Amino acid sequence: MRVLDDESDDSMEINILPMIDVIFAILAFFIMSTLFLTRFEGLPVNLPESETAALQPEAKFTITLDAEGQVFLNREPIQVAALKNTIEQQLNPGQEATVIIHGDEAANYGRVIEIMDEVRTIEGAKLGMATQRGE
Repeated sequence: MRVLDDESDDSMEINILPMIDVIFAILAFFIMSTLFLTRFEGLPVNLPESETAALQPEAKFTITLDAEGQVFLNREPIQVAALKNTIEQQLNPGQEATVIIHGDEAANYGRVIEIMDEVRTIEGAKLGMATQRGE
């Protein structure tokens, strides 16, 4: 006896194109979200390169000196003479401060030294200079 089968012998296929679209959408989401996770506290300046640059702990204060000679403390414009008082007011008694200077490569070297001298008068302040890693 022969049994008639109405079903065709076509093999079943899984269409993976919608899955690929979903994976690319998820990948794009993760790429875009990681761009917002980077944290940069200074203003955009052209940092000089250094072969011996090392990562420092997170700075409590960031001083930026741009190419035009303008000085910023944590992105706020400030005069060099007011740096010491402003930083000391934000510190608790006995608390150490880490101050990182982001000096533009085209900035006046004398201005950088002036800022460094002002920061060195702060008791318990550690001074760091931001550079880019050389290749």
